[in-house]
This record gives sequence, C-alpha cells and structure tokens, in this order.
Amino acid sequence: MGKNTHDHETYSGNGKGDKRMSVKKSMPTVAIVGRTNVGKSTLFNRLSESVKSITLDYEGVTRDVITDEVCWRDTCFELADTGGISLRKIVDDPIAEIARTRALEVVEKAALVLFVCDGTVGITQEDRELAKMLHKSNKSVVLVVNKIDTTVAKAQMYEFERLGFTPLVTVSAQHGIGISDLFEAILEQLPEHVPVEEKEEPACKVVILGKPNVGKSSLMNLLLKKERAIVADLPGTTREPIKEQVRFYQESIQLTDTPGVRRKRGVTEPIEKLMVKSALRTVDDADIVLLMIDASQVRMVDQELKLAFYVFEDQKKGLIVLFNKDDLLDEESRARLEFNLEPYDYFLKKVVQMKLSCVSSKNVGKLMKKVNDLCARYRQRFDDQELTMIFKEALVRTPLYKSERRLIFYYAKQVKTGPISIELRVSEPHLFGQSQIGFFDNILRKHVDLRGVPVRFFVRKK
Repeated sequence: MGKNTHDHETYSGNGKGDKRMSVKKSMPTVAIVGRTNVGKSTLFNRLSESVKSITLDYEGVTRDVITDEVCWRDTCFELADTGGISLRKIVDDPIAEIARTRALEVVEKAALVLFVCDGTVGITQEDRELAKMLHKSNKSVVLVVNKIDTTVAKAQMYEFERLGFTPLVTVSAQHGIGISDLFEAILEQLPEHVPVEEKEEPACKVVILGKPNVGKSSLMNLLLKKERAIVADLPGTTREPIKEQVRFYQESIQLTDTPGVRRKRGVTEPIEKLMVKSALRTVDDADIVLLMIDASQVRMVDQELKLAFYVFEDQKKGLIVLFNKDDLLDEESRARLEFNLEPYDYFLKKVVQMKLSCVSSKNVGKLMKKVNDLCARYRQRFDDQELTMIFKEALVRTPLYKSERRLIFYYAKQVKTGPISIELRVSEPHLFGQSQIGFFDNILRKHVDLRGVPVRFFVRKK
C-alpha cells in the first residue's frame, strides 16, 4: 500500500478542531408505529414513493429507523419508519431491544404519530397496549387501519374506533388505496406554522460499503457523533440503507450506511438478497464509496476486490479503501497484510487507502479531511489545452501503435465532471482498445493527483 495508509490520528470528536456538525433539521417528524408485520414499511414506501424499507411477510424485518422527506400540498415533513414496537423489554434478543428503544425515542420526538393496525386481524392485545401508551403520551395520532382491501377487513374496520383515536383512516398500503385521504389527515394534524428551512442539497454523497460485521455502522455513528445506526457484534444487524446529512469542514455531506454485502453463493435468505440489492443500489447514487475491510483478516478477500473494481472501474465512483480494526494488529500482522496486498498494488495505488480503528477513533478525523478532498477532486475540471499538451508530449516519447499502424491523437476535451469524463479526438477510434485508453489514464495520473478518482474516456473521430 501507499504511504498514506500509515497516517495516524486519534479522533475524540469533542475538541476545538472538530469540524463536524450535524445538518440542522427543522421540519416536523411523522412517525409510523405499530406492532410487527402490520404493513408499516409498505406504508412508508408508499408515502415516500421509494423502496427504502425492505418489506417481507414475516416479523421483525425493520430494525433501524428509516427516514425520508415527504411533501404534500407544499407542506414537507420527515417521515420515520420504525421497527415493530413492543412495550415489553426484549431480554433474549439484544438487537430487537435496541430497535424497540430507538422506536420509542422517535415516538417521543415526533410531532405526529401514524398508529398502524392490521384490518384483517382486528384489534390485538398489543394494539390495545400501544393505544394506551399513545393516549398517555398526549401525542397527535392518526389511526391507520391497513389491508382494508380484503372482505374481512371491511367487515371489522369499525371495531378499531374502540381504540379511541380520531381521525381514523382506512388504507391499503400495498395497492395505494386511501393514501390521499391519509395525506390530508396528516396535514390537518400537523402543528400550524411550522418553520421549514429550505433543504440543503449535499455537496457530496458518500456510501459506506463492505462485508457484514466490518464496522460500517460504528463508523457511521462516529462520523455523525451520535448513535444513529444499530451496532452489534453480529452480521446482518443493518438491514436497510440509513441516510443522514452531516457537515465536514463546512461542506454538507450525505452519509449512507448499508447492509453487509456477501458473495451470491453465501446469500440464501430472501431478506439478505434484498439487503444486498439495496446496498448495491445506493452505489448508483453515490459520489464517493468508503469500502471497509476487516484488517484483522490480514488480506482482502475475493469478494472485496470485486466490490472495489465494481465501484471504481464499472460505476466510476470515488473510492477510499478503509482497513478497520487496525488496533488488533501487531507488527507481524501488519507486515503480512502489506505482503498479501502486493499482488493488487496495480489497482490499489489508484485509490485512497487508510488504516483506522472505530474502537479507538484512530484516523477518523483524517478520514473526514480525505473525504472532503476526494469530493473536490472527483469534481475537478481541467483546462482542455493543458490536457491536450500533456497527452501529446507523452505520445512524442511513446507513440501508440495498433497492428503496426500508428494511432493519431488530435486533442482532448473534458465533457463532464463527477466523474471526470474526457473525450479523445483521434483518427481511427475503432483501433483504440482498453490498452490504449489505459495509456492515457496512466499519463494523466502521472501529472495530477487522482488517487481515488476514476476517469472515464470517450474516443471519438475528429
């Protein structure tokens, strides 16, 4: 690895040098709550017009609190999807207990609660207990009876009036029935004259990616300086991507924590297949990817190398490879890691590499600075004349040939940024393959610091 992997900094996050601050949110929160498997995540996806929450027909799918900004008739609010709420402490499942606590915290802070019940089942004891808790909280509540598209649900929907909440709105989240009525009920119940700041668009979108249990959620919490993502020493703790905005050195950054990605043959459960898909889907919208590796395994496994290539070469996203758990390595283990990475140096020298520890916060501060720097370089723009001169001077020293024919290059022009995209005007584009394009890429990297920055080339006839 390059010398940048040996940077060391312990980051406490509470000193004068802390350049990180959460982006202030002033819009009201509308929390979706209810017992497990009543359709909360389906309703969240319907209201937010997204597929942020994973939906499967069994209990306990949602763990972290998933949020999105939703607007209806010029009124915007933060919609929060919670895991199924139980009022009883869960002693045999620590992750479920954390999810339960987080859900209750969201209810406490919410301006309005959407209390979701299953119309096909009727009122259950858990529904009654939740209703009692919500009455005591003095929160504004809209009672939402879901799955009303069935004959059974229609026959017993008036039973839910006994829970004592108005308004009561009947919907089918799956089929979109009653959604406009629910929006109107939400607007009627939200506090009036809520000041809403104009949403600040992030300057850069950063995704944390990696195998299960490598420390992604721990890093997310460190960067946010709060316990946003559930952390447990078990694979599969994070199930849906979690997005938050934070400021790094006065720049607004959108951070996304993702579920762990394993190779296909290791993925058997339907929920894990959806988790992997949702994680890879976040890369499409990213500018920068932080690929986390467990340094204690003293190597990069095949799946991690494929992920790195996919992000940098295929998707053309900025890439920082993070070797976490560096505090667990002795000098011999560090030497073994360096040795095992040597075969991949041809690729790794193109990206940014860092060693860090989420336990001791080692190098987390430097990571923030590197993220900011990489975001800027990902969107840098070159002077076309200087680009052309760099390439022409290199071709004078090392002419390019294909099938004994000399390839003629005329000029270069940058056509896009984020990722950097360069158009090469040549005499015979069909003779330019990966080898020739690689030549131009290597020449540019010798003149400009492009570590972590992918470059896309287009070859056109003059």
